Amino acid sequence: MSGPVVHAYDALVAAGELKPDADQARAAEALDRFGSAKSPGFIGKLLRKTPDAPAGVYLWGGVGRGKSMLMDLAFAQIAITPKRRVHFHGFMLDVHQRLRAARATEEGDPVIAVAKSLASEVEFLAFDEMMVTNPGDAMIMSRLFAALIDEGVRLVTTSNRPPADLYKDGLNRELFLPFIALLEARLEVLGLNGPTDYRLDRLQGVVTWHIPNGPAASAALSDAFFRLTDYPVEDRAHVPTEELDVGGGRTLHVPKSLKGVAVLSFKRLCGEPRGAADYLAIARHFHTVIIVGIPILRRENRNEAARFVTLIDQLYEHKVKLLAAADAEPAGLYPAGDGNFEFQRTVSRLEEMQSADYLAQGHGLAD
Repeated sequence: MSGPVVHAYDALVAAGELKPDADQARAAEALDRFGSAKSPGFIGKLLRKTPDAPAGVYLWGGVGRGKSMLMDLAFAQIAITPKRRVHFHGFMLDVHQRLRAARATEEGDPVIAVAKSLASEVEFLAFDEMMVTNPGDAMIMSRLFAALIDEGVRLVTTSNRPPADLYKDGLNRELFLPFIALLEARLEVLGLNGPTDYRLDRLQGVVTWHIPNGPAASAALSDAFFRLTDYPVEDRAHVPTEELDVGGGRTLHVPKSLKGVAVLSFKRLCGEPRGAADYLAIARHFHTVIIVGIPILRRENRNEAARFVTLIDQLYEHKVKLLAAADAEPAGLYPAGDGNFEFQRTVSRLEEMQSADYLAQGHGLAD
């Protein structure tokens, strides 16, 4: 007998809003199993016994495969309360704030104290975009999530990677491996890699290069951002920001960052002293980058032009989708100056990045 998540999913398929997808259907069934399983309750928490049912569901797969949509269906349909839906990055920022307070006031392990505090507030946690890049996060996650599960907290999370690939090549990764084992043992892990890229569908008909800079271009790119992220337009004042770790103890402020989509200005990206490491971090972290305020570059802007070349090289090599507002078409961005000949490769790449074939490619390094 199907549950509320399957019913909601089937209704979307019947209405033509989704295409039939076997991976998504299996995930909807798993989410219903998760929602119908009994909480371990007080005695279960007291005895720390592992329930037969999984403590959560881990949905992973490429961009646009419906992970967040299914998680949102589960959050809306499953009658477990109290519950909280949060971007994973925001959740870990909250955890670290709580840890600082716990270290100042609590005795014993502050991670366990934070887990108990969270468990007193919520029984169902839904995380979007679990991605571990911060060594500080990696060092505490096994103890934190083991304690949350022991306290009866139920988890649904999405990620672009399977558990085994989280924090890949990270510093002291061996200390992170117990967290991977915990996810694989206690959560039902499901891959969503069906044939339809819904994020790409949302780019159908979207103009990716807007000229000139100005209110019309800004409005069009804003609409594209909300279309790609499903973020409510009426809540535009509260779009999450991010401090992206670009290495060497440095960060890049991203004024709008949600579900792998970033909005950045040309001035912040290329008007400041940045190098390949900064642009590599952006290309790895975001599948879509929206750049506003690209000017026509003159001879005196040769440094900005050189940085722009490096930026586009990284975005292109990682198949990042680019939307932009500029004062000229790519061929007219840098008409003369040092490095103009080399800039022509960037022009060619910018033109290719607007093509349907390029937009259809998945995020990641080229083969």
